[in-house]
Amino acid sequence: MDTSSKENIRLFSKNSMQPVGRLSFKTEYPSSEEKQPCCCQLKVFLGALSFVYFAKALAEGYLKSTITQIERRYKYERYSPISNSTLSISPCLLDSNNSLSIPVVEKSQSKINNECQVDASSSMWVYVFLGNLLRGFGETPIQPLGIAYLDDFASQDNAAFYIGCVQTVAIIGPIFGFLLGSLCAKLYVDIGFVNLDHITITPKDPQWVGAWWLGYLIAGSITLLAAVPFWCLPRTLPRPRSREDSSSSSEKSKFIMDDLTDYQTPPGEKAKIMEMARDFLPSLKSLFGNPVYFLYLCASTVQFNSLFGMVTYKPKYIEQQYGQSASKANFVIGLINIPAVALGIFSGGIIMKKFRVSIRGAAKLYLGSSVLGYLLFLSLFALGCENSDVAGLTISYQGTKPVSYHERALFSDCNSRCKCSETKWEPICGENGITYASACLAGCQTSTRSGKTTIFNNCTCVGLAASKSGNSSGMVGRCQKDNGCAKMFLYFLVIAVITSYTLSVGGIPGYILLLRCIKPQLKSFALGIYTLAVRVLAGIPSPIYFGVLIDTSCLKWGFKRCGSKGSCRLYDSNAFRHIYLGLTMMLGIMSIFLSTAVLFTLKKNYVSKHRSFRTKRERTMVSTRIRKENCTTNDHLLQPNYWPGKETQL
Repeated sequence: MDTSSKENIRLFSKNSMQPVGRLSFKTEYPSSEEKQPCCCQLKVFLGALSFVYFAKALAEGYLKSTITQIERRYKYERYSPISNSTLSISPCLLDSNNSLSIPVVEKSQSKINNECQVDASSSMWVYVFLGNLLRGFGETPIQPLGIAYLDDFASQDNAAFYIGCVQTVAIIGPIFGFLLGSLCAKLYVDIGFVNLDHITITPKDPQWVGAWWLGYLIAGSITLLAAVPFWCLPRTLPRPRSREDSSSSSEKSKFIMDDLTDYQTPPGEKAKIMEMARDFLPSLKSLFGNPVYFLYLCASTVQFNSLFGMVTYKPKYIEQQYGQSASKANFVIGLINIPAVALGIFSGGIIMKKFRVSIRGAAKLYLGSSVLGYLLFLSLFALGCENSDVAGLTISYQGTKPVSYHERALFSDCNSRCKCSETKWEPICGENGITYASACLAGCQTSTRSGKTTIFNNCTCVGLAASKSGNSSGMVGRCQKDNGCAKMFLYFLVIAVITSYTLSVGGIPGYILLLRCIKPQLKSFALGIYTLAVRVLAGIPSPIYFGVLIDTSCLKWGFKRCGSKGSCRLYDSNAFRHIYLGLTMMLGIMSIFLSTAVLFTLKKNYVSKHRSFRTKRERTMVSTRIRKENCTTNDHLLQPNYWPGKETQL
């Protein structure tokens, strides 16, 4: 090359605001001393991005842990405000005049009517809506720009490992979110505002509502703290030398469709809003015209429908199916299940880095983990528990014959003299091992309290079904399920952990497949569309239709104080299990078929592109030899259309 050409290249490299991405002159690469700050800055960015992912995931995990707490808010009936009382109060309001209970009922009813007027005009939902709206605005740029920034400035071998680290930390967030939910669920909702000595129920009671609001203050503070490090990061970084001569370029050329149209802005110029608007539709058309990207987008959206619905209702499933408390359900999910997901994602990143898996290999790993994971998921259908014995709902008051789903038999001869409400759900456990919807429906005549323990005596319905001790008393709370259910719960945890790990192994290979099947200049845009599709088409609708279908298995609905319908208090265990697991499995099978289509499309494109690639390579070798003989340098080589970090500048 002549002297003038070299001088022009040095002049351009000196004055350019962005590093030249396609030039391969050895004199232009930074020395080993200059590479160290770049590596350190990238790792600082990796740590900052991981912390943001952690904070975001912690808030999302905590949100899911509070659903069962929020949906059962109401004030429960306290039979005695005195800490240690032997005063007898009759839960069963008889027809005879009762000087103690009737005025209390009239006074409480008047108070309820006043509270209903306040609740009708409440606009608290607006604050919840605005909070989630602002949260969505803030979280939108994190995934597309953050991951694209890492992929631009990390070496080819480390890109998958770094992304795996970020995703692993993102999974650790829900661990702390569910553990925080477990801690807050043990604290009473009005802690700090009421005298806890007057609270007569415990966290094991189905009426218990934890301090769900406390965790949101903690999660919000952590999120604000996570934004601080980004103010100290540089706008861009030098590109590693290993990315200049990467083997992925030739591999990507076999899958990415050619497009002669280029809508990129030259280096040093800022894209205007009108130019970006003009480029939007052609870029969107280019993305959806890529069959690999489109099929993977569909497969991921369907799979996330399955996973979002499953994770959202897993605490409720554990509570209803295995009779566990809300605190224990959140603790188990946070400490056992989610770490398996984190380990699976990290393992996927290690596999991609160690074995240098190709694009087709990543697609095979993604498909294989899905197939094996959902096969293991099938075994959960056999790990269920039978319905709890609830008088009038699952068994008769005599404790002999089961009650059909459509039969309304909460009232019986044993409680016919009591003025009981059919809508109340304040369960007690009789000495006979049968749960009753309320002490009144159990026909209890007296009640005594010692500390936080309330005992109901002379319960006519409890005595109707013979108990082992022959007593006709009961205690606040639902009866525990049999010992066989505890073993089933242990087996469920083991299978759930293995399934979560297996499904998570394919997470990073799938993500790398997404990044490698698109053009570099469309990377941020493609990740943005991917995030939008997953959130809008999976994150929003899946909890809705999962909840609607699950509620069809409800046996006992709760009612609010104003008479409107509340949340479900008791589910049919068998129907709940089949709907919850069946819907998850059906969506998983659909995603497997779409993932198979992705693999076949990659294979088809590889065969067709490989032939044209060989011909094009021969032409390139001939033209390169001619250019070397002429020793000419074209001006357009000095002005690349795309440079690393163009779309991800902070």
